[in-house]
Amino acid sequence: MNRGGIVQANRCNRAKSRRTVGRVAFRGQGDGMARPRVKWLFAALLLFPALLPAQGTGSVTPSQRRDRAITAEIEVEGVELVALERETAHAMGLNNSSFFQRVYNDDYVGTAPTGEVLDRSKLVASIQNSTVKYSSFIASDIRVRIYGPTAVVTCTWSTRGVQNGRNFSHQYRVVHVYTNNAVSGWKVVASQETMLPG
Repeated sequence: MNRGGIVQANRCNRAKSRRTVGRVAFRGQGDGMARPRVKWLFAALLLFPALLPAQGTGSVTPSQRRDRAITAEIEVEGVELVALERETAHAMGLNNSSFFQRVYNDDYVGTAPTGEVLDRSKLVASIQNSTVKYSSFIASDIRVRIYGPTAVVTCTWSTRGVQNGRNFSHQYRVVHVYTNNAVSGWKVVASQETMLPG
């Protein structure tokens, strides 16, 4: 069959257009497989313009554009907040108090696992004077919910280290409330830490 396709192609080359030659030659070379491929390609090219409006890339209303822009902005802010939570865990692991002076708002109020209420200055002092040496401080299960200029972020802190010569391993459920202003970005205004049993 392959030879017949080539012979037919040579004859068509003298009498007809190059297009016919190509089709016949492909059929001979691919044993009939090119024709179904060409049909599918042709069908796809015909249907492609019809699919564009169904995918939403055709006419987009101003309301849809606005909704897409808001969704994209929320996704970017969510990624930023997840990064801040990871940075918080990293700063805690290093006892880096300067991070908390930068990211925690002036009027921050937090509740420690012991129930003690801390403002930003007390939190910074407790980190600076800490006797804890962390070998591991990890934030996981980070969940972000954004409500306009406010966000609620929950996560689990898993810690290991040494305090007063004793090894420890603890887990905490943590809630941080952030506010966002155009000047300084996301700042923590409140937090609650609860030590998990075990």
